[in-house]
Amino acid sequence: MFRASAGKARNSLPPDDNMAAVIDIRNVTKIYKMGELDVPALNGVTVTIHAGEMVAIIGPSGSGKSTLMNVIGCLDSPTSGDYFLDGIQVSTMTDDQLAAIRNKKIGFVFQTFNLLSRTTALDNVELPMVYAGAKDGRERALGALQSVGLGDRTHHRPNELSGGQQQRVAIARALVNSPSIILADEPTGNLDSKSGAEIMGIFKRLNQEQGLTVVLVTHDLTVAGLAQRTIHIRDGVIVNA
Repeated sequence: MFRASAGKARNSLPPDDNMAAVIDIRNVTKIYKMGELDVPALNGVTVTIHAGEMVAIIGPSGSGKSTLMNVIGCLDSPTSGDYFLDGIQVSTMTDDQLAAIRNKKIGFVFQTFNLLSRTTALDNVELPMVYAGAKDGRERALGALQSVGLGDRTHHRPNELSGGQQQRVAIARALVNSPSIILADEPTGNLDSKSGAEIMGIFKRLNQEQGLTVVLVTHDLTVAGLAQRTIHIRDGVIVNA
């Protein structure tokens, strides 16, 4: 289910539909320009993640795990290589096309929650649907909050919520457009152990009961151990999976 390689010839044909690969990254590199210097962040990464998997990407600081997450989430484009998302080549899409994919297919959860401080939990969750022009946004936002156990906190602002509750709001916001993939970058990094365990319980439930593909970036071996599979990255190269 996982393939790792470096330097193999590129194959720009779409993946085999029978493999049910939702994320198919082939020989991807990412190079950042720092003045006159080229700084490689990913070096020939090949990764396949199948629909319904719960996968952890783990590595030390500077290993390339966040860059890989950004490529998977269509937040950044690779310098070279191919990326198929649900069988669609996305590595050469325009910014507008990538934004549409992020809005429809992927839900994001971040370590710092990224909530609007002066806005209620309900309004924070509804925001992606405002951008999408959805007419039933309020009802769907309420349902998403109820699904993470915050139906009684809809009118609370972030400063009136605990860290764990704020992350639940962030998860509800990620779910509200019914994505097939959840990408979580250090989702328990700002939480105590009890709140972190509760958040991981939500991710496992979303994966096991709703069949969502969940990809976690973490440095925490305990969090990584809760995933079905772990991908280790170091110096921009997959070293173990």
